[in-house]
Amino acid sequence: MEYIQSALHNSSWLSLLATGTALGVAALAVAMGLLSLFGASKNHMPVNGRTVLLTGASEGMGRSAGVQLAAKGANVIIVSRNVGRLEEALAEVQAAAKSPSTQRFHYISADVAEPDYAARVIAEALAWNGGAAPDIVWCVAGMSTPMLWAEDGAVAAARRNMDVNFFGAADMSAAILREWLAPENSSSPRAEPKHLVFTASVLALFAIVGYAPYTPSKWALRGLADTLAMELHLYPDNPVRVHVVYPATIVSPGLARENRTKPDITLELEKDDPPETPDTVARRAIAGLEAGQYFVAVSLLGKLMQAGIMGGSPRNNWVFDTVLGWFMPIVYFFVLKVMNGQVLGWARKYGHPSTYPKKE
Repeated sequence: MEYIQSALHNSSWLSLLATGTALGVAALAVAMGLLSLFGASKNHMPVNGRTVLLTGASEGMGRSAGVQLAAKGANVIIVSRNVGRLEEALAEVQAAAKSPSTQRFHYISADVAEPDYAARVIAEALAWNGGAAPDIVWCVAGMSTPMLWAEDGAVAAARRNMDVNFFGAADMSAAILREWLAPENSSSPRAEPKHLVFTASVLALFAIVGYAPYTPSKWALRGLADTLAMELHLYPDNPVRVHVVYPATIVSPGLARENRTKPDITLELEKDDPPETPDTVARRAIAGLEAGQYFVAVSLLGKLMQAGIMGGSPRNNWVFDTVLGWFMPIVYFFVLKVMNGQVLGWARKYGHPSTYPKKE
């Protein structure tokens, strides 16, 4: 028992997740063997010649996704607030085009936090696209304001995070679904489906101290997506697929902004999880969407967190996700021991949070 307690004390929660992964390989090998029986899967989200609309696409992951989708032959509409950055991003997206003579590109300036912004954006997209709605809508726009919940301003920050992260995506999803699901837009159930993509966070799978103003907005997105995934069965003649992307830390201007308010204990807990580039995250997300995944985790950490908390959400693969889901609660027992121990140790070392230096 002393050996186990010592190992827990000296381990990081990320190393325990990695150890848990190694222990689960034998069980997952069975699931993977079953997966191989189905052969190579098709591309479930082809974009060549189709129109994709992305919010939050002037920087970071959204911008990288726009570039990569253009390279696959998509017509791309990017949405963000800052016109200057939109013009720069659009030039980069256009330069990546697979077929420059036939592909088309456009930007729309809009603030996703404004109520009913999406109706105007969709109307402009329809006008630009000859009356046709985008085939794929990917809500990437987001923000994070990490703070301890008892700090002054935390609730106000949470409202702002909810406006951008949840309501920005919710408003867009309602606007595009009204268009896609209209009776006059019915088609054969075998027609190429439309795709609605939400961008959540691994923090919607596993909460960490310091993200109280941010995490609920991403959990809410997951709840909306789960509900829509069921609701859309009401429209068999208007096929739409819903997806949720779960990135971890991304190197971006947004990360620099959130680090200005991030508590030191949060930085300590995250130190073993290196940020990934927007290009890497966008590439993995697109690969997951092409594979037809509902939950698109773009890192090993995200895949493990996903397996441990899927509940009533649709599965990417029932065998794989179920086997890993049986195993992860055992791993989480030890992970939470370590993480809560780290937080308690921090409190003993640095005292009451009211004595911490204020973040600017």
